[in-house]
Amino acid sequence: MDLKSGYPWWAIRNGLMHAFPPLRDDLRCDVAVLGGGITGALIADELSRHGHDVAVIEQRDVGWGSTAASTALLQYEIDTHMVDLARQYGEADALLAYRACLDAIPMLQALAVQVRDVGFVRMDSLYYASKRRHASDLRDEYALRAKHRFPVEFLDRDAVRERYGIDAPCAILSKIAACVDPYRMAYRVLMRVQKRGGKVLDRCAIERIETSSRGVTLHAADGHRVQAKHLVLAAGYANQHWLKQRVARNRSSYAFVTDPIDAATLGPLCDTMLWESARPYLYMRATSDGRLVIGGEDDAIDIPARRDARVDGKSRKLMKKVAKLFPHVPLQPTFAWAGTFAETEDGLPFFGPHAQHGPRVHFAMAYGGNGITYSMLGAGLLRALIERRRHPLAALFSFKRLQR
Repeated sequence: MDLKSGYPWWAIRNGLMHAFPPLRDDLRCDVAVLGGGITGALIADELSRHGHDVAVIEQRDVGWGSTAASTALLQYEIDTHMVDLARQYGEADALLAYRACLDAIPMLQALAVQVRDVGFVRMDSLYYASKRRHASDLRDEYALRAKHRFPVEFLDRDAVRERYGIDAPCAILSKIAACVDPYRMAYRVLMRVQKRGGKVLDRCAIERIETSSRGVTLHAADGHRVQAKHLVLAAGYANQHWLKQRVARNRSSYAFVTDPIDAATLGPLCDTMLWESARPYLYMRATSDGRLVIGGEDDAIDIPARRDARVDGKSRKLMKKVAKLFPHVPLQPTFAWAGTFAETEDGLPFFGPHAQHGPRVHFAMAYGGNGITYSMLGAGLLRALIERRRHPLAALFSFKRLQR
């Protein structure tokens, strides 16, 4: 599956960080993880850290799918407002989802400290109203978050202008967010899995999955087999290939990165990511070396050639939007790219088994704008399922919620 166009910054910046071997012989393990991006890396690390014999299998080079195209804004804020989730599933489940995502940020920070040198930086998050009619929705959203003691502050138009220099009716300022180099983190986490004795294998295409009451057999294109007690499908948006039921829709998002900009010019953008209330939304954040990563202009294009052709035009549109907000900031794109992403109807992920494949095949579908945050949560959730333990998010993040 062709998941990206153009020149994703992370792969250009880091290059091929480490060479993992291909599958050369038949293999047995406790858990096979199909997918060597950031989602597969976080899940494999969680499992191997707790004594499971893990094999990670990637059809490309590690991190070369959607991970390389991610803009890696780490937020607890879900694309669906807490207010809207509460209407759909009840306030208790909406709070459960948001609080879990809030807890995932320090979990990711702790992991980043352990693996070191992955560009992890704590930031604030400013969610601003794009239009006047969005102001009442943001007020309601702020009120519900404040009711449950989330670290938020409501800013009126004057406060937004004074503190951030943009003209917006209002905004919600959240004090817990972060950014990371997702490509580098995937590599460093998988190198740790390998060091523990886990297998990390790339350039291995799996053509067929065979399940039984005792385990799962993966049949590779070259004839080799991987036999495991459990399988985790962490192949990103290609996961839908293994499901007859359509649970998400693919879209394309576009992004570019600037040359380094001095801190005085960036001002509050140095430590605050911005995103807007319009859908699709514009979003931006600084990197650890002072560049701006700017993304948005999402569309329903899911044909690689058409997505490729749109990268330059979409970058120009993004540049114009940001130039209107911050006319003093130089915004010449250095590298521009696009990536496929998927979104669910409610903005929540899917983790766990599906009736089509039985209890030993677990999906890790960390879809939407919170992919890395969801993956951190999903790692613990899937380990609990494999170990036959209860997990508070198991029901809400399962396929069964589609039946509600």
